[in-house]
Amino acid sequence: MAKVRFAPSPTGYLHIGGARTALFNWMYAKSVGGAFVLRIEDTDQQRSKKEFEEEILAGMKWLGLKWDEIYYQSQRFDLYREHAQKLLNEGKAYKEGEAILLKMLPQEIKVYDLIRGEITFDTANFIVCNDKGEPILDKEGKSSLKDEVLIKDNGSPAYNFCCVVDDALMGITHVIRGEDHISNTPRQIVIYQALGFKSPKFAHLPLIMDEGGGRLSKRTGAVAVSDYRKQGFLPEALVNYLMLLGWSPGGNQEMMSLSSAVKKFSIKKVNKAAAAFSMDKLKWLNNQYIKQADTERLVDLMIPFLKEKKYIGEDFDRQKIKNSVNLFKGRMDTFLDFLERADFVFIDELKIDQEAFAKHLSQNREKEYRLLSERFAQVEPFDITTTEKVFRGLVTELGIKASDLVHPVRVAITGRDVGPGLFETIVLLGKEKTVERLGKVFR
Repeated sequence: MAKVRFAPSPTGYLHIGGARTALFNWMYAKSVGGAFVLRIEDTDQQRSKKEFEEEILAGMKWLGLKWDEIYYQSQRFDLYREHAQKLLNEGKAYKEGEAILLKMLPQEIKVYDLIRGEITFDTANFIVCNDKGEPILDKEGKSSLKDEVLIKDNGSPAYNFCCVVDDALMGITHVIRGEDHISNTPRQIVIYQALGFKSPKFAHLPLIMDEGGGRLSKRTGAVAVSDYRKQGFLPEALVNYLMLLGWSPGGNQEMMSLSSAVKKFSIKKVNKAAAAFSMDKLKWLNNQYIKQADTERLVDLMIPFLKEKKYIGEDFDRQKIKNSVNLFKGRMDTFLDFLERADFVFIDELKIDQEAFAKHLSQNREKEYRLLSERFAQVEPFDITTTEKVFRGLVTELGIKASDLVHPVRVAITGRDVGPGLFETIVLLGKEKTVERLGKVFR
């Protein structure tokens, strides 16, 4: 049975690159009926933090990437020491102080990468260098091979050694990871050989770059998965976008559920060229998923955002939130957009955009606002049909165009000059607040 692993280190949060690696491992496992292992690589006990571990686990669950097995390297130190001692006993490794190193022998190593094809390495290139990366030469002007550290002088196991021991003992059949790990592959294969373990198959995913081909930064999307959650992205939208970074289901299909993608996924169809991250594309996808989402679910997801913003308390009007979500459902890329654009529904003191004020409220329309306010106060029922009838009746009576009053009224009651339909907005806001805000314009 195929078995893969995702092995994050809890020295930082789960970022987009790591999440994409986890996703591709999960998709591969599920596409072939295999197992997905989560391995927390917490051997660096000074830098490993419980908060990072909890965030990684929460991020994986939020994305829907459930694991079949979970391991912690910090609980496996005895296994690493046992295998290092085995190599010492066999004369393949030696001690240097408290450290244990594997003797590196010159050899050519060929690896068939499932994405990149055959890659050849020569261990003769693994030479001892100084801090500047320059070869250190002996008296005869020759360089020496750099032996592989298995156990550090502080007693903790080295990264490559842990990976090999764990992958072998856990029965990992395929190692799917970022291309920044390619340089680790030959060193790990040497350790596999020394321990007498069979090497797994390797696949190195393309890096994720920004749209200009540069390194992904926080500004261009390199933030933690938890940040995307806090910004109001839906997990299915983020997963959908991540699966498109380096792989395509074909047929120019852009929206696809995780279960559907698994049926089409092939690691051999992953592109070896770098993937470009586009925040605009991610927001577009999120907008599509929000439009299709069940409104009640969106309300449940929106409530914590509204509470954090102090727009609602514990005793809130769920129907009011639902009506607001329905009105803005097609107009938000993220939940933060909703907080910004629908704020007028939840706040008491309206802040009017200065540009919108200058453009639409600078002209004295005290008469129009007063009459509209008075007539809205008498309307029953206060619905779209009756409010529109009152509005258009007043416009006709005053001999002005509807457009002369639409934008000013919108600015007066929402604080901005763009938004959903005016009468839907008026009804959502309610009679009391609409009348009050129209009255404040000429005070």
